[in-house]
Amino acid sequence: MNQSKKMAAIACKALEEKKGQEVTAIDISGVSCLADYFIIANGENSNQVQAMIDNVEEEMEKAGYHLTQREGYQSARWVLLDYKDIVVHVFSKEDRRFYDLERIWRDGTFVDIKELEA
Repeated sequence: MNQSKKMAAIACKALEEKKGQEVTAIDISGVSCLADYFIIANGENSNQVQAMIDNVEEEMEKAGYHLTQREGYQSARWVLLDYKDIVVHVFSKEDRRFYDLERIWRDGTFVDIKELEA
């Protein structure tokens, strides 16, 4: 399994552990040089969003992956975690619908998150 796929699998699992909703993985490696994967999820409220982010950071650190940049944690409406090879986006439900990253990145390949662990 390549490194970015492994990173995406860890992030998705960490989000699901905190009951993240609609966890989505998009392989953007063929359409952008920003990263290999975008991971997108949303939570019900700011406390859940922060718990999801905290869990992703903890699990990624345990696996030896280091965060490059984090944005939006205090407001917890759209939190971005940049791990270079993957970028994790965790939204409030309303902001996820508003920004609709899935539509913007529809040229990427949507990946079944169960397949990331294979």
